[in-house]
Amino acid sequence: MVMIFATACQVTKPYKRPELVTQNLYRDSNSDDSTSISTISWQNFFADTLLLKLISNGLENNLDLKIALQNIQVSKAAFQQSRSALLPDLSGNTSIRQSKLAFPQGYGIISSTTQYDLGLSASWEADIWGKLRSAKKGALAGLLASEETRKTIQTQLIADISGYYYTLLALDKQLRILEKTKENRIAGVSTVKALKEANIVNGAAIVQSEANQYAAEIAIPVVKRQIRETENAINLLLALPSQQVIRGSLDAQTINVDLHTGIPSQLLQNRPDVKLAEYNLMIAFENTNVAKTMFYPALHLTAAGGFTSFSLKDWLTSRGLFGNVAAGLTQPIFNKGLNKARLATATARQEQAALDFQKSLLVAGQEVSNALYAYQTALEQQAIRGKQVQALEKAVDFNKKLLKYSSATNYTDVLTSEQNLLASQMEGVNDKLQQWQAVITLYRALGGGAKQP
Repeated sequence: MVMIFATACQVTKPYKRPELVTQNLYRDSNSDDSTSISTISWQNFFADTLLLKLISNGLENNLDLKIALQNIQVSKAAFQQSRSALLPDLSGNTSIRQSKLAFPQGYGIISSTTQYDLGLSASWEADIWGKLRSAKKGALAGLLASEETRKTIQTQLIADISGYYYTLLALDKQLRILEKTKENRIAGVSTVKALKEANIVNGAAIVQSEANQYAAEIAIPVVKRQIRETENAINLLLALPSQQVIRGSLDAQTINVDLHTGIPSQLLQNRPDVKLAEYNLMIAFENTNVAKTMFYPALHLTAAGGFTSFSLKDWLTSRGLFGNVAAGLTQPIFNKGLNKARLATATARQEQAALDFQKSLLVAGQEVSNALYAYQTALEQQAIRGKQVQALEKAVDFNKKLLKYSSATNYTDVLTSEQNLLASQMEGVNDKLQQWQAVITLYRALGGGAKQP
C-alpha cells in the first residue's frame, strides 16, 4: 500500500504558482507603500450621489452580470459532481421477467417461467493515482474562476457607468459653451452690421460674421446627438429603455481620495482578471494530472445483493437471498494513441494558460502605468489650457476693440481669435474629462470595485 501511494505522488503533482516578475510594472512608481485605492469601495471612491445611484442600479440589473451569476451556479454544480465522484455509486432495481423456452430447442414442449428480482448494486473506483482528486481540484478552480469572471465584469461595469457619466457631464458643459458662444456671435453679427453702417467694415465682414455664428450653431446638434447616445449607453448597462439620465455638473466633481497605487505584486490578489488567469492555469494543470493518470490501471470494486426467485412465494425469503462482490483492474494497452494525445494536448494547454497568466499581469501593469501618466498629463494640460483660454479671451477683446477704432485691423483677426477661443474652451473640457477617465481607469486597473456591493 505504501508503494501504491508513493507512486501516486509521482503521477500527480501539487500546483505551484510560476515565478513572475512584478518589479517596476508601473515604470515610474517605485514606492514601497502598500496602500492602494483598490481597497476602497466604489461607494466611498466616488463622491457624486447621482453617479452612486446609477452604479447601484447597474450592479443590480445589468444583464451581463446576471449571466455571470448563473455561470457561477453552473460551476458550483460541476464542483459538487466532482466531489461526488469520490463516493461509490449505489442503485436499486426491481423487476419481474417472464420467459418462454422450447425444450428440446426448436421443437418439443414449450415451458413458461417467471423470475422475480429485488436488489441493490454498488460500484466504486479507487482513486489510487489521484485522478478523481485532481478532477475535483480542477472543478474547484473552475468555480473560483467563475467568481473572478463575475468580479471582472463588475469592475468593468463600474468603470463603464462612471466613464459614460463623466462623458455626459463633459458634453453638457460643451453644449453650454456652444450655446453661450452662439449668443455672443449673434450679438457679434449685430455689432458688425453697425460697423458697416459706420463704414468701418465692408459687407464681406457681415457675411463672415454670420458664417462664424453658424459654425458654432452647427456643432450644437452634434453634441446633442452625442448626449443622447451616451445616455442610451448608460441605460443599456442598467438594462433600461432609452430615457433621460439624471446627473450633476462637471465643475462640481471632486476627487476625495489619494490615488495610491500600492505595490505591483498586489495585482496578483486585487485584479480579478489576473486571478482568473491563474485559476485557468490551475484548471489546465489539474487536467494534465488527470491525463497522466490515464496511463495507469483503474481499480473498480462492485457489489450486489438482494432477492431473486422463480416463485413469488419464495421471493423475499432466505431461499431467494443472494450477494456478490467483485474487483477488477483495467489497464490500457493499445488505444490508438488516445492517452498520448490527451496528455500532449493537456500539456500544451497548460503552457498556454501559463503564458496567458504572465501576459495578464503585464497587461495589468501597463494599464496602471498608462492611467497614472494620463492623469499626470491631464493635470499639466489643464494648467496650460487655463492660461491659453485667458490669453485668447484677451485676444478676442483686443481685436474687437481695435476693429472699432483702427481701420488697419482686419476682421479676419477677430474671426480667428474667436474660433481659437472656442476650440480652446472645448479642449479644456476634454482635458477635465481625460483627468476623470484616467482616475476611473486607474481604479479599475488596480482592481477597484471588485468587492461585493
